[in-house]
Amino acid sequence: MSHKITVVGSGFAALTAARHLRSLDRDARITLVAPRPEFVYLPSLIWLPTGQRQAEDIVRPLEGFFERHRIRYHQGSATGLDLGGRLLLTDNGEVENDAILIGTGGRFLKKLPGIEHAITPCEGVESAMRIKMAVENMDGGHIAFGFSGNPREGQAMRGGPMFEFLFGIDSLLRKQGRRDRFELTFFSPAPEPGKRLGPRAVGKLLGEMNRRGIHTHLGHKLKSFSEDKVSTEGGEFPADLILFMPGMTGNPWFDNTELSRSDGGLLKADAFCRVEGAERVYVAGDAGSFPGPDWMPKQAHMADLQAAAAAKNMHAELNGREPEATFKAELMCIVDSMDKGMLVARSEKRNWVLPRSRLWHWSKSLFEKKYLRQYR
Repeated sequence: MSHKITVVGSGFAALTAARHLRSLDRDARITLVAPRPEFVYLPSLIWLPTGQRQAEDIVRPLEGFFERHRIRYHQGSATGLDLGGRLLLTDNGEVENDAILIGTGGRFLKKLPGIEHAITPCEGVESAMRIKMAVENMDGGHIAFGFSGNPREGQAMRGGPMFEFLFGIDSLLRKQGRRDRFELTFFSPAPEPGKRLGPRAVGKLLGEMNRRGIHTHLGHKLKSFSEDKVSTEGGEFPADLILFMPGMTGNPWFDNTELSRSDGGLLKADAFCRVEGAERVYVAGDAGSFPGPDWMPKQAHMADLQAAAAAKNMHAELNGREPEATFKAELMCIVDSMDKGMLVARSEKRNWVLPRSRLWHWSKSLFEKKYLRQYR
């Protein structure tokens, strides 16, 4: 008898899990639930404001992927779970399962007063294109770049891309001969932003900001945003354009389930990517809170590692075996600046920070092309 497996989401975690599940079980009836049959390569959002990518370069339709892997697509958004996880509720009907993997990502906390005046770059293509248009239409002025975390969950943040938007836009303005008309400010309530990348990375990043003449406003709790300034407990500074990445929490539909939640609102998972206290309910990527070091990142690479482990464990459990696959806590990124990049890697044993080089920029671009090839 073939197993009915539901995968929720169409991002890194969900698609990697679906691909691994098909390779493990050729007969499983896999259903993927998502609002749109498309994949967005989020790491390349940084290149939309600089014009190095267009939306169509980083968005892939998934119909071909579904056909090759014999995955049924159910168009809809998850709204809840019933029957102990065996029934997924959506805004377009119900989907039964023998096991379910949740890879719907997280959502950004939007509680700061005046946050409507800021653009959150990693919300998607539309946000990145808004940044591009805003910068193009400015003759000069003040641009602020910043991020914060979830005070109740240290892992629930995605700050790394903000360094790339900062350095990329700085490089773009220099290339256009307009940099002298702009003041760029990087802000964060953290006194050492980027510390999760490793202690060596903090000094490199702040040193690069100093070299480029970028102001910093660090270590002060944020109070509010307005149309023309950022206010903190340590003072305020002008901002005609604000790019801000808030901390992350769980999706609203999690509230319509009985699934275990972390203090920060994510799905609480064990080392095998099972949601604690639930039967055959797995999670991978930004939606989950996982055991591991406090620097464990919310990034595509980590989501892929978790999804692969979750797929193996789900397959084992469906076939009467105990889950045993775990994932390695590993941070791997290239902090790009439009034409050069800095490689940062961190594991529980070592931390590497390699100097800025065109080689890393091209490596990041080549990896993008290789990754997207599987979704042609």
